[in-house]
Amino acid sequence: MYKIVKKRDLAPNIFEMDILAPRVANSAQPGQFVIVIADEEGERIPLTICDYDKEEGTVSIVVQAMGCSTKKMAAYNEGDYFKDFVGPLGQPSEYVNEDIEEVKKKKVLFVAGGVGAAPVYPQVRWFHENGIDVDVIVGAKTKDLIILEDKIKNVAGNLYIATDDGSYGFNGMVTGLIEDLVKNQGKKYDLVISIGPMIMMKFVCLLTKKLGIKTIVSLNPIMVDGTGMCGACRVSVGNETKFACVDGPEFDGHLVDFDEALKRQTQYKSEENILNEKREGHVCRCQQQGGAK
Repeated sequence: MYKIVKKRDLAPNIFEMDILAPRVANSAQPGQFVIVIADEEGERIPLTICDYDKEEGTVSIVVQAMGCSTKKMAAYNEGDYFKDFVGPLGQPSEYVNEDIEEVKKKKVLFVAGGVGAAPVYPQVRWFHENGIDVDVIVGAKTKDLIILEDKIKNVAGNLYIATDDGSYGFNGMVTGLIEDLVKNQGKKYDLVISIGPMIMMKFVCLLTKKLGIKTIVSLNPIMVDGTGMCGACRVSVGNETKFACVDGPEFDGHLVDFDEALKRQTQYKSEENILNEKREGHVCRCQQQGGAK
C-alpha cells in the first residue's frame, strides 16, 4: 500500500499527488513513468513522473480525471492509500546518459501541452541542476488549464505561455509560438522536446521538421498495460515497430507514425464510455457513504 501524503488542486479536474514510495523516488530519472493501481478492482494506469524527492521518499504524479479509473484516483485524498505504485519504468531521457559537456552545447526548447507540463517539469529541473538554461513553452486551451507555471518558471531559463483562446500569454497554439520565437525573435534551437496530447505533438513535429530542428516526443498517452505484454502501445518509428512502454516512452518525433498512433489511442474509447456509464452510480454511492475506495 502506498500512502498519499499530499494532494493539490492544479486546475479543474487536474490534481497533483505526492506518494510515499522511497524505492521509486531513489531510482527515478527524467522521462520515466510509474504504474498506479488504485484498489483491488483498479486498472493499471501509466503516469509519467512529475517530480521526485529522494530525501523525503516521495514521487509526484499528476492525475487528470477523465476516464473511469482516473476519476476514481482523483477521489482519493491525503492519508488514503493506493494498492500499487510500481516503477520507475521505461527508458530515461537520452540526454541523461550523454556527456554533460556535449549537452551543455545544445540550445533546447521544451514544449508542453496541457498535463504534459507534468513530465516536462522534472526534465527542465534536471537541466537546471546541471547548470543549463532551457526555454519552455507551456500551452493549454485557456488560462485556467495552465498548470505548474511557478514550478517550471523557477527552473527554466525562459518560460513562455500560450493559450488557444488568448486568455493568457501568446494568443494561439504552441506551434504558432514556436514559429514566433524562431522566425520573429531569432531564437535558434538544436533540440525540441515536446510532451502533451498526441495531436499537438504531431503538429509540433510537422513544424520542427520544416525548421530542421531535431524533436523528441513522449508516447505515454497510448500506453495501457505499461509492461509490453498487451501490445496496445505498438507504434511505428521509422521502419521499426516499437513499444512505447518498454522502448520509450520517448522517441524521435520525426520518425513516429502519428496517424497510426492516433488511431491506436482511440481503440478503447467505446469500452471506456460503457464502463463510465456502468460505474457512475457505484461511484456516487461510495461518495455518499463517505469513502474514496
